[in-house]
Amino acid sequence: MGMISRQMQAMLGQNSVIRAMFEEGERLRAEYGSDKVYDFSLGNPNVPAPPRVEQAMREVIDEEPSVMVHGYMNNAGFPDVRKELALTVSWQAEERYRADQFIMTTGAAAALNILLKTILNPGDEVLSFKPYFSEYKNYVENYGAVLKLVATDPETFLPDLDALRAAIGEKTRALILNSPNNPSGVIYSEELLRGIQYVLAEKEREIGNCILVISDEPYRELVYDGAKVPWVPKIMPHAAVVYSYSKTLSLPGERIGWLLLPDSIPESRDIYRAAVIANRISGFVNAPSYMQRVLKRAHLFHSDFSVYARNRALLLKELPAMGYHLVKPEGAFYLLLKAPNGDDAAFAAKLKEERILTVPCTSFACPGYVRLAYCVAETTVQNALQGFRNVAGYYREQGLL
Repeated sequence: MGMISRQMQAMLGQNSVIRAMFEEGERLRAEYGSDKVYDFSLGNPNVPAPPRVEQAMREVIDEEPSVMVHGYMNNAGFPDVRKELALTVSWQAEERYRADQFIMTTGAAAALNILLKTILNPGDEVLSFKPYFSEYKNYVENYGAVLKLVATDPETFLPDLDALRAAIGEKTRALILNSPNNPSGVIYSEELLRGIQYVLAEKEREIGNCILVISDEPYRELVYDGAKVPWVPKIMPHAAVVYSYSKTLSLPGERIGWLLLPDSIPESRDIYRAAVIANRISGFVNAPSYMQRVLKRAHLFHSDFSVYARNRALLLKELPAMGYHLVKPEGAFYLLLKAPNGDDAAFAAKLKEERILTVPCTSFACPGYVRLAYCVAETTVQNALQGFRNVAGYYREQGLL
């Protein structure tokens, strides 16, 4: 028997396609130069953190006690930071929340993992709609549970309520919602969320169990054309919220976020206490103390998203003019581009010949599309357009575009 577990052996063979493409970008940049490689593979914000964030970083170091700034605190996070967040979220959501309903976490990924650890037993099932953020499968399987994917409309990628109803069974413990969605950029409307809630309530009565909704919202502020992202717990009483500042404040490497557990969730206080323990025993212990102090001073700000809006507008104008079919994103900074021959891997490979890096969406349970992360410099989009034209010409010659 080898030293590596069977679970991790399997993962060695299916390491993240996104990361693999990003690493391929590193190789190409070394060979051709950064300005000749057009990397749309990774959702790594290209805009800097707001000036207020960096100012707050200096203020924390200069003005707050070092032992406190860099020390332990309650595993749920600093009480004064959670109180500040509770006031802000209450104001934004037009609901009342308390500090003791928030847990500060090492980003949204940690929040998801500690909540899943809290509620799942081996063999339980968690639902998510296609297309989905592929790490959900790994997070769910960390606790011996199973991720079941639920169909969406193949043109709009909006959830199919009949498919949801059919997917829910005795083992269903949770539904992960992600709106604005990674990878499609689709936003779930209030009307759609009410339809989902109707199905959940119906099935909860049938199976006699609560189905916890986990609303994963790292892209909440990233919306276009006046789009609105509904507040899920106002529509779904059994909903927790997971949030990250990676995109809002352009801080993906700092790993800071939170988990909110409203009182409307059955056994919410016990779930909260268990999640605090899960935060500790999962090895996170507590969210980074320094970044918690920074958030207290700067969490109301956000990065300048105008470059994303300009990149989106340019892609929406130019790519259809070349003959491509795409799904118009309402939020986030991702765009799904349909493979002209239906083969997303071959399409991604053809684009890579033009040094354009995308992610085949089979890994997102959305075969036939590639994902573009347009959180890049405007010059990257502009300079990549000729390569997209060249590939469009190739498929047009084959009668596929």
